[in-house]
Amino acid sequence: MRYDIRLSIEYTYQAASDHVRNILRLQPVSGPRQRVTASLLTIEPLPDERRDGVDFFGNPTTSVAWHRPIDQITFQLRASAERLAQGEEVDLSPALSDLVDDLALQTDLWPGSPQHFLGASPRIGHDAAITAFTQAAIAGAATTRGAVEALGRAIHAEMTYDADATDVMTPPEVAFAERHGVCQDFAQIMIGGLRALGIPASYVSGFLRTLPPPGQPRLEGVDAMHAWVGAWCGAAHGWVEYDPTNAQWAGEDYITVAVGRDYSDAAPVRGAIRTAGGQDSSQAVDVIPLD
Repeated sequence: MRYDIRLSIEYTYQAASDHVRNILRLQPVSGPRQRVTASLLTIEPLPDERRDGVDFFGNPTTSVAWHRPIDQITFQLRASAERLAQGEEVDLSPALSDLVDDLALQTDLWPGSPQHFLGASPRIGHDAAITAFTQAAIAGAATTRGAVEALGRAIHAEMTYDADATDVMTPPEVAFAERHGVCQDFAQIMIGGLRALGIPASYVSGFLRTLPPPGQPRLEGVDAMHAWVGAWCGAAHGWVEYDPTNAQWAGEDYITVAVGRDYSDAAPVRGAIRTAGGQDSSQAVDVIPLD
């Protein structure tokens, strides 16, 4: 499926800031299931510094800074990408008890190595409650891939989506204890549970195409930036992607932007400002199918 992607993020400061610095991860990246044919990120006002690059995990990054007073910033992305169709998957993953043998053979520490996604990360550590829930959820799963799906479905059933319950700084164990959160929380809870089982798990951010209710027209700007989970299911099966927020495998409606150990590695906009007041932000996303 081919898509045109349009994103606009606007920040407005109550008092002009005389120092703003950001790292942006907003541009989709080509990969095994995705091909990016065009991508343009524009920023207003023009930053005093801009450096485009790629981080350790292969995510496109843009570092920007302003050294003059500004009271508003707008980031706009225009991109074209194709999400490649995936047929019916045959489960080639080992039993969970045998996954450790596959991991022992993964000695190459390239960016996609499962070894980077197995231990604790800055925002996801061990939590006894998540671990106990995970062990109960995957009881009876015959394979590693089956355990991934079982846990994702259990989190979807247990958690309530609530945009007002958490923010980007909320630890996954707090969101899980309250059973409320957003896609970031669903994903980080699932990652913590998978790692507790010995399954390498990554945080994936990107765009999700949303479908209007039957009979209703598609509205502009109502698609979303989203987060889901990558899980390594053994050498023969490789990485799979599951979305616990919607209880489904990530298919043709998903466009990957960044991959990391947790939100801190894949945050769309991250940085610091110096200002005397607060700030407001708004976001609009369009994922427009071309096929």
